[in-house]
Amino acid sequence: MKHVVILTGAGISAESGLKTFRDSDGLWEGYDIEEVATPQGWQRNPVLVQQFYNERRKSVLEAKPNAAHVALAKLEEKYKVTIITQNIDDLHERAGSTNVVHLHGIITHSQSSKNAKLTYPVNGWEIGMDEICELGSPLRPHVVWFGEDVPMIETAMNICTKADIFMLVGSSLAVYPAAGLVGYVGHEVTKYIIDPKIPAIYNLMQLIKIEERATVGVPKLVDELLND
Repeated sequence: MKHVVILTGAGISAESGLKTFRDSDGLWEGYDIEEVATPQGWQRNPVLVQQFYNERRKSVLEAKPNAAHVALAKLEEKYKVTIITQNIDDLHERAGSTNVVHLHGIITHSQSSKNAKLTYPVNGWEIGMDEICELGSPLRPHVVWFGEDVPMIETAMNICTKADIFMLVGSSLAVYPAAGLVGYVGHEVTKYIIDPKIPAIYNLMQLIKIEERATVGVPKLVDELLND
């Protein structure tokens, strides 16, 4: 069974109504990134940060997987599929994908402020400021903030080296280290890039560009692969 490895970015979730990355003006849903997505922001104003992610979590729970999410899950009928996502929502899982690696965490979980390896499912959409982990420290969103290590990056690199087919969906390849993952895919592997604005990529062989929105391009490609 061939192994399809898919790297997804903000573009796929945007079509479900979610803004999962910063806007061009450095804001996320009207908030300064430095204030809500850094360890320093958490130290300065944990109440603001907790409120921000509670609101984002509520939006995620209200959103629904779109045609691209559903199509990627359908690929499992014929292929081994691993999705590596830069997004912090759970839309891939809700669409039916069974093997998802979250590079930047997942907002439906909380984590210890002392030990990032201690994570817990969030019941509902709010984490209260009085909620603590087993070490006695406040719970924070299970999200990798700017300036923090990306614990799953080595796992993702290893997965990319084993791809028989590679897909990049809805990513501008602007955020490192995730943007470097495509460099770990074998030269001989067919690489599909699906995005309305395909980023400039150099020195990649076997590259097929599909300039479409995720909800249009992904179902078409999945149908082709399933009928291959």
